[in-house]
Amino acid sequence: MQLVVARIGRAHGIKGEVTVEVRTDEPELRLGPGAVLTTDPAAAGPLTIATGRVHSGRLLLRFEGVADRNAAEALRNTLLIAEVDPDELPEEEDEYYDHQLVDLDVVTVDGTEVGRITEISHLPTQDLFIVERPDGTEVMIPFVAEIVTEIDLEEQKAVIAPPPGLIDDRAEIASSREEA
Repeated sequence: MQLVVARIGRAHGIKGEVTVEVRTDEPELRLGPGAVLTTDPAAAGPLTIATGRVHSGRLLLRFEGVADRNAAEALRNTLLIAEVDPDELPEEEDEYYDHQLVDLDVVTVDGTEVGRITEISHLPTQDLFIVERPDGTEVMIPFVAEIVTEIDLEEQKAVIAPPPGLIDDRAEIASSREEA
């Protein structure tokens, strides 16, 4: 199975390094020196990681055969893809790969059907489940412990405790203003 593990950003310096937007919870495993990654677009790869380092909070990578800024800049926006065994599980107990979560049924703690996860959206601050409801509409559910209370891979379901207004329009609106 193929997983997107990073997106190449702009060139850094003149020796072929690039900034990388990491899209994996296991960068040390997937983006270490010697790792061979396929690419999207395919014509850019495969790429073998020569070196990696963190600079000012960003991961910088250098690939074998990419020796200067121009070659590095040509890789901008290329997706890096790792080959992963579909039966492999993340190292941490409460971590999941996207392919494990897509197609799970989503139900509330009282058993009410919400829909089915069709996509995982990875945002800078948190991940979101994109859930298709039975009527065809979509709802976004933050993948945080306060809302997603249980992931049951055997039963193929995600249990949520949504705050008012997340999956319905009956939100309770509180105001600090006193009524006139």
